[in-house]
Amino acid sequence: MRITALNASSRKNLLDELLKRSPNHYGAYGEQVNAILDEVKEKGDEALFSYTERFDGVRITEDTIRVTREEIEEAYQKVEPELLKVIRKALVNIKSFHEKQKRNSWFDSQPDGTLLGQKITPLAMVGVYVPGGKAVYPSSVLMNIVPAKAAGVERIIMTTPPGRDGKINVNTLVAAHEAGADEIYKVGGAQAIGALAYGTESVPKVDKIVGPGNIYVALAKKAVYGFVSIDSIAGPSEILVLADETANPRYVAADLLSQAEHDEMASAILVTTSRELAEQVSREVDGFLTELSRRDILVKSLENYGWILVADTMDEAIDTANAIASEHLEIVTKDPFQVMTRIRNAGAIFIGEYASEPLGDYFAGPNHVLPTNGTAKFFSPLGVDDFMKKSSLIYYSKEALEAVHEDIIRFAGAEGLTAHANSIAVRFEQGKE
Repeated sequence: MRITALNASSRKNLLDELLKRSPNHYGAYGEQVNAILDEVKEKGDEALFSYTERFDGVRITEDTIRVTREEIEEAYQKVEPELLKVIRKALVNIKSFHEKQKRNSWFDSQPDGTLLGQKITPLAMVGVYVPGGKAVYPSSVLMNIVPAKAAGVERIIMTTPPGRDGKINVNTLVAAHEAGADEIYKVGGAQAIGALAYGTESVPKVDKIVGPGNIYVALAKKAVYGFVSIDSIAGPSEILVLADETANPRYVAADLLSQAEHDEMASAILVTTSRELAEQVSREVDGFLTELSRRDILVKSLENYGWILVADTMDEAIDTANAIASEHLEIVTKDPFQVMTRIRNAGAIFIGEYASEPLGDYFAGPNHVLPTNGTAKFFSPLGVDDFMKKSSLIYYSKEALEAVHEDIIRFAGAEGLTAHANSIAVRFEQGKE
């Protein structure tokens, strides 16, 4: 990996390079995506079936688009028993974590006759998109469905592209059933997003769409925002390791590569105060590259978006970590908890040398659907709140309103909104006669 001294120039160059990975730069595919969405909106199932045959090589119909109970039972017969045990163990942790995020409605009544509050209601119907192309991710199935279930969503609709045999990957299917998906449909790509956003004869319209996908899925989600809510427009995966001379270089190298293997645009960055550690990590990375199966992807990822930055001070290193606002941030320093208190921007923070990033991906419990491309400065991980909506509650007695009605009339008058003022005034006009 390239080793660079951290300074104002190298930091700016790095931030500029990372921004090139933003989904906002996917515009070249926009026209094609919009055409797909328009056709699904207009023709419904007809367009859905046509695009599935064209892109996935599978002919589906209204009778075969929805996964049946028999197909789920078949998946349970085929799934590796040990993997099923792990899925169930992970589910316990994920459910436990997200149950703690639940919030309740609240009311605040006062002696003057006012009552104010907030009513929290789960979304009625949510769509979960699950990729099914180069790789399948049953862990993402769990992470997207479990918080929706914890929130109390009534109906969870999952879509995922079928294989050439017209079936869904057994690991994905079992994970979805274990997590609590209510309906599963064999459709993927931008056409699936269109179906969830607009509804077709077979696929119901949902209130919100969550889940990762390729460029076409990301752009489709962006295009339908407003017809439905979405979680985010996810960019390529990324990891930043913040380390000092106490870090184990072999662990650090392994963790950097754990994210670089996702795809050629994944980013892996080490920011350290130790030149010696930087050189050791670089050598360890070279060694791992001779052993790991996705070597071609790893090499391209590191060539494009892999850096080792050597800072003069830990203050400088922390400032850089906050500026990058990485999806995953590992802190491997002498006092990682003290450093953690100074981290402002990160999707998930992994503390200490045994909190390796894959622990969060699969098992610990916190959600692995995280803000990418610097959006951790203003976005949060997927959670229960993403599947809830809030309504304000306002009650005033006649006496409470009378005490303030002239203030409201004056405020409305200042804005030239006489009907607003009249709406209040009519309630007390009898007393002025």
